[in-house]
Amino acid sequence: MLSKEAIEYLVETGQKEVVIEAYNGGQYTPNRLHRIVEPTSSALVTHTLTSIVDYIKENADHLEEVMVHIVSPTQVDVLSTLNNDRNREVYISAEAVIPNNLRFNSFVDAESFNIMLQSGFINSPVEEKDDEGVRLLDYKKMLLQVTGCIKEEAIKQVGDDGVSQSATIKTGVASVEPIIVPNPVMLAAYRTFQEIEQPVTKFIFRMKDGPSAALFEADGGMWKNLAIERIREYLSTELKDIHGVNVHILA
Repeated sequence: MLSKEAIEYLVETGQKEVVIEAYNGGQYTPNRLHRIVEPTSSALVTHTLTSIVDYIKENADHLEEVMVHIVSPTQVDVLSTLNNDRNREVYISAEAVIPNNLRFNSFVDAESFNIMLQSGFINSPVEEKDDEGVRLLDYKKMLLQVTGCIKEEAIKQVGDDGVSQSATIKTGVASVEPIIVPNPVMLAAYRTFQEIEQPVTKFIFRMKDGPSAALFEADGGMWKNLAIERIREYLSTELKDIHGVNVHILA
């Protein structure tokens, strides 16, 4: 280990080309003793799970062992094992492309809400049981019927028991009829990678004058865990028979 006097001498004389070997490992420059770390490359950014699978299978970088970290429903990273500096290198990062008009937990006008439903949600009828048995309910279709045909003055005449709302919608050229707005509603938005089935989520649907409407998330964020698990299952299946690379998937 270098003495204090030796270090001060190197700093004062400005010998920046000198590299100091520390007794406990690692290298330092004499100028303020900055540690020299192993270089790492910048991550390749893609937008699909398929790109992750292809990168590992083709192994163009001649890797022996990688870790696949499912960071969130919209991000998956492929990392190296720890290097001598206890850091990990990110080889490739996949970021899901999702619609930019999804708005939850706030009211939007009926037209914007209608567009959001049609462009940001898949058609995913769900089975529900009642006293009459099992039936398929298409909540997306129900909400489109409400927001697409509702009269501007209808919300002011709304009936509200705290759970369900009733509103008057236009059913013909001049006729109107009341409709009960369902609650909660089960919908599947495009919120994760396209390669997996989009999770069906429980929402509270509300309306107010304007007219405007909103979807409030009501599953406590459980959809994120479900999406992450489906990503893990997809990657595990696609990388099951790979040879030459040890793959560890963390979710």
